Amino acid sequence: MHHPIRVLIVDDQEPYRAALRMVVDLMDGFEMAGEAHDGESALTLAGELDPDLVLMDIQMPSIDGLEATRRLTTAHSDIRVIVLSTYHADEYERTALEAGALAFISKADFGPHRLAGLLEPRAR
Repeated sequence: MHHPIRVLIVDDQEPYRAALRMVVDLMDGFEMAGEAHDGESALTLAGELDPDLVLMDIQMPSIDGLEATRRLTTAHSDIRVIVLSTYHADEYERTALEAGALAFISKADFGPHRLAGLLEPRAR
């Protein structure tokens, strides 16, 4: 039996967190686990909420998304991270993948079709 993919959204801008929530809500097989406004709270919530997937912004106060991705994927090898940014892929994609991210996606290109293309619901 497949369980829904539990998603933690990490972004310092509430309007973008709301947009990401809408994408997750539109997706069959996905459910919201929680939200964080910076990398530090993302690390804490990931330990508490046990998400399957983290949608991580790069530029945030305290711990940025790349460092948070590095720490998350080191501490929780079963958590997958997709890094999102307004910056172009050529600036950050390699660094995000080296930090342990599953993918780097421009915020302008992110939507249900991109998420579905990367992930399928899986058994937990």
